[in-house]
Amino acid sequence: MDIYTTSILISVLIYLFVGSYAGKKVKHLDDYFVVGRKAPTILIVGTLVASVLSTNAFLGETGFSYASQGGSYILWPATWVAGYIFGALFFGRYLRRSRVLTVAEFFGHRFNSKAVRRAAGITVVLGLGGYLLAVTQGTAVILTNLTPLNYEQALIASWFCYTFFTLYSGSRGVIITDTIMFLLFTIMSFVAFYYIIDLHGGWLTAFEGLINLESKPDLMSWHGQVGAGTEWQTPADYAIWSLITGIAWGLVTAVSPWQSSRYLMAKSEHVVVRSACIAAIVIAVSNLVLFAAATAVNLSKDDIFPFEQTMIYAAMNMMPAIVGGLLLAGIMAAALSSSTTFLSLVGFSVSNDIIPSKQKSPEQADDKTLLRFSRIVMLVVSVVTLLISFVTVVDIFWLSNYVGTVFASSWGPIAFMSIWSKSITERGAYWGIISGFVGNIIPRFLDVSGIIDLPSYLNPILVGCIISLITIIVVSRLGQVSDIEKQRRLELHQMPTEEQSKIQTKKTQWAGIAVIIFGLLLSTMLMIYYVYPYQKGTGTLLNNGNLDWFSAEALLALGWAAIYVPLGILTYRIVNRSYTANPKVNTDSETSIEGEGSNA
Repeated sequence: MDIYTTSILISVLIYLFVGSYAGKKVKHLDDYFVVGRKAPTILIVGTLVASVLSTNAFLGETGFSYASQGGSYILWPATWVAGYIFGALFFGRYLRRSRVLTVAEFFGHRFNSKAVRRAAGITVVLGLGGYLLAVTQGTAVILTNLTPLNYEQALIASWFCYTFFTLYSGSRGVIITDTIMFLLFTIMSFVAFYYIIDLHGGWLTAFEGLINLESKPDLMSWHGQVGAGTEWQTPADYAIWSLITGIAWGLVTAVSPWQSSRYLMAKSEHVVVRSACIAAIVIAVSNLVLFAAATAVNLSKDDIFPFEQTMIYAAMNMMPAIVGGLLLAGIMAAALSSSTTFLSLVGFSVSNDIIPSKQKSPEQADDKTLLRFSRIVMLVVSVVTLLISFVTVVDIFWLSNYVGTVFASSWGPIAFMSIWSKSITERGAYWGIISGFVGNIIPRFLDVSGIIDLPSYLNPILVGCIISLITIIVVSRLGQVSDIEKQRRLELHQMPTEEQSKIQTKKTQWAGIAVIIFGLLLSTMLMIYYVYPYQKGTGTLLNNGNLDWFSAEALLALGWAAIYVPLGILTYRIVNRSYTANPKVNTDSETSIEGEGSNA
């Protein structure tokens, strides 16, 4: 057994042990679904990052960056991670306040409707079921490349790994193992970047080589490679696609079930806001490091195929064996963490929102009954996913982007309107979910099948969002908001007294300050280490040798500050206004927050 297989095997055994240990502490349904609502910031950050950085990030997107979009993937501001902050401020903390078990249950409770709850639950199954399929197969690809296992054997092995401790420990095991995995693959991303860049003489030397790479012209430009043989015919097509996709994924990180549901586990609303800000920074920086490292692999080998294996090649050929082994263990961790999250959420939605158990019993017995029912459902979901994996081969990058963004169309409008709109009705919410889902899926299918050819500005994500929003407005106007719907929306805006702590508020405001610093620092570094060397290397500096501040590369680099500085200021002000407005605010150091967590 070589070092690569050994590293992966040891890491998997650790996850299985931790999951098994965590499962022993699961006694009630709250433990299984939302960890008793006691999770601190580090665990929420860990599960937010681990559940979104899956095989798509480490295999699909790094491969895409390596193949054709190195510059664009590094330069374009990460609009999508801004969704964490916006989502936490305007949806996530209210979701946590509702004290439900799933996001679909939140919608059902908010609109007093089993139909809305069931519709949201079905979209979870269809959407995350497809995502689970993608990461299951991605994990199998990793194992096939690194072990003697063939693809079918690797599918079974990966399936068993994530099913075992997810089935037993639920969210309690998932959130702990997610955090361990998050720490591993985040650290190894930076280590991999160091070794790959150092191998090619440091960043500036490697960057110059990438600019002049004859086999892939425009690799480091703001739009990457476009034209014949690519997905985009012109730079404008790529710009439109990137903007729409970024906004769509921003909605996904703000409201999608595998992201917003993490806030239900937080021990306070302060943890929700802090975790969102930290996760946004960590994911943005990790992605930049990963994309830069993957793109630089071109300097050693520029014809890796399939390109999803770029980081696997780098781990086995461009760094010491032990480091490569740990990197592969980190990639495996990213795949498993997403698998456990998706499996748990699909299982929870089926058992809690679509076909909840009908058995009546005393409280403790009912908890045991529901736990057993949830585990059975989760096992069935897992087995079905495995069977589909055997007969379907998917493109990890594109399936993840197609399936993931379904929630932008289906859930985006209803999520924010459920908090902020006085006019949305139960029927409007129901048909908004369905129309957004169908309005995304059908155009996407027709486009991918070649039946129609949609221009970039008619991206199915945008089409679905618009259809959902129009449907909600029109259907809501045909009905009337019930008294109980009005009351439940008002209840969401009632600040729990235990959240009002000046000391906790000041700590949370520092998260907003960190976002401001992040935006300024990243724009500065990109100008120094990307834009100026790029213009110098391509001969596009001004005649006097100064930087052209109005080039696309410069404007995109400055875009990071333009997005994150206002977001940080917004966070700071909203936190201050929300949690210190009451003159009777509790100033005791940790009492209010700790008390809320322990009483949950």
